[in-house]
Amino acid sequence: MFPRFLLAAVTAAAMLPTLVSAAPLGLDQALQLAAERSQIVRAASAGALGAAEAARAAGQLPDPMLSVGIDNLPVTGPERLRTTTDSMTMKRIGISQEWVPSGKRALRTAAAQARVGREAALRDEALAETRLQTALAYLDAYFASEALKLTELTEHHVHEELEAAKARLASATGSSQEVLALTAARGVAEDDSAEVGQAQEAALVALQRWIVMRPDSLAPPELPPTFDEAAYVASHPRVLAAQRELEVARSEASVAASDRRPNWTWQLSYGQRTGLPDLMSFGVAIPLPVAPAERQDRESAAKLAVVEQVEAKGEEAQRLASAEFQSLASDARRLQARAERYRAAVLTIAQQRTQAALAGYRSNQVTLMTVFEARHAEVEAQRKQLALQRDLAKARAQLAFKPVALGSAR
Repeated sequence: MFPRFLLAAVTAAAMLPTLVSAAPLGLDQALQLAAERSQIVRAASAGALGAAEAARAAGQLPDPMLSVGIDNLPVTGPERLRTTTDSMTMKRIGISQEWVPSGKRALRTAAAQARVGREAALRDEALAETRLQTALAYLDAYFASEALKLTELTEHHVHEELEAAKARLASATGSSQEVLALTAARGVAEDDSAEVGQAQEAALVALQRWIVMRPDSLAPPELPPTFDEAAYVASHPRVLAAQRELEVARSEASVAASDRRPNWTWQLSYGQRTGLPDLMSFGVAIPLPVAPAERQDRESAAKLAVVEQVEAKGEEAQRLASAEFQSLASDARRLQARAERYRAAVLTIAQQRTQAALAGYRSNQVTLMTVFEARHAEVEAQRKQLALQRDLAKARAQLAFKPVALGSAR
């Protein structure tokens, strides 16, 4: 008993990797793989890290300056280039430090933190865009696979009916015209499958570009719920980018305004003379803004103009995001209505027609071509229904994954 159980456990363990690898890839798994393997997200994350490191140094004082030299060194006469003969010659070493007031340093730190926020927003935007493009590629690949199943079903149907037509022709109950028509239909069905297979291959390549692997199969997509217009606009990448850019522009304008007050530089030096007392010097260097209206004020005005420019871009970004939401929401509503109407008015009727044709064929009231045409019409209706479902899913995916906070949080 125990050896048999052990053998079964070993066999199951050996088959486990195969079973796991054969499991269909889900949308959530694809989104996670894309987020982990995206080089766009990696680059944006590096930018955010660099901005954070730069922000740590923004509020520090400038490095002090060390100065070393010789004053009043003779360059002519018998004592030239000698440092110990002339009483005026002095060896000097000094240090100077530019002093930036704490208020200015706080403004510079705030500007650096605003740039950190901007880079973080770009990182979140890159992640959301990666997830959105992955979701759209996943939907294209999944629905292309489903469409290929339908074209292959048509091939199966026409193969069955062609064989039946050949058998009827051999028994003198059918006609060569029926065989020729079904033979041509088989060629058309095979070409349809080849065309849809080509589209499926392109969709899988597009998906592989994001998840860096080729899935064996895809599970039916489960999209997250969509959100209202206010939440969509508030988390739209362009709106968030404009908000972060506005914070940067305002903080840089504050820094430019503070630069109207110059920084002082403190200087201290020690001089050594031969045979005479050593000397120490102390001083302060103060920049003199001789024309602030032509320089400092101009720079501040330029920064304020940038603030106004970014504010206008932010308002325009909100309008664009609102219009985008309304367009996508309208598309989703219309596609939902079309899909429901098409299912009731076309697909259900096509299924009933197929059942009627099969019943008529069994009672020798209709031909094989009639059965094929009914089946083909039903499959074409299913393909159209599938296309509507794909377009509806892509519209909902954009509503769910386009916003940064909402899309990247999933």
